[in-house]
Amino acid sequence: MATGVDPTSALEALEALVLAAGAGSRFGGGKLLAPWRDGLLLHGALAAAFAAPTRTVTLVWGADPRVAEAAQAWATAHGEQSRLRLVEAKAHAQGLSASLQAGLASLPADCGGAFVFLGDMPRVSAEILQPLAQALATGAAAAAPVFEGRRGHPVLLGSGLFRAVAALEGDRGAGPLLSELGPALATVQAADDGVLYDIDRPQDLSE
Repeated sequence: MATGVDPTSALEALEALVLAAGAGSRFGGGKLLAPWRDGLLLHGALAAAFAAPTRTVTLVWGADPRVAEAAQAWATAHGEQSRLRLVEAKAHAQGLSASLQAGLASLPADCGGAFVFLGDMPRVSAEILQPLAQALATGAAAAAPVFEGRRGHPVLLGSGLFRAVAALEGDRGAGPLLSELGPALATVQAADDGVLYDIDRPQDLSE
């Protein structure tokens, strides 16, 4: 890993994105507002994102304005309204990459890296977040959790990758880019499958 990196300053410059702009067509619509435990599916993703060592959390919305409203209500109820940012991904119909690009483009110029959470992944453990941040602070280009050999979310992208992400197309996010990083991608073993668990259809809500 690279040397000469100040871990403290690197950690202080992190941001978080929650990608929540899709229509949830396989779910039948309204996916992120579906009941989940004691709240909504979106709430699980927000709780994970706000547990990350970041300055702010940016919710990227698009297909359903109610998602932005629900995020505002959750943040207010949890005293986090000052850390929540809302960004509309106007090109969200073009796929996940467009939402990711809209989120990254909105971040401050001094951002050193961005966690990328998915709005339909409500069971990410807070325990994985600090190790990911530490991996980036000590020289990795990006960091990702792994469970039983499978790479999951959230990924943490160093700012050096933001330009490459801006050139992505389609509905695959930064996955292909991460696969090309080789040893520059740090992987952190997750304690459970929350880094893989996502919701596509109503029956998935039963865990």
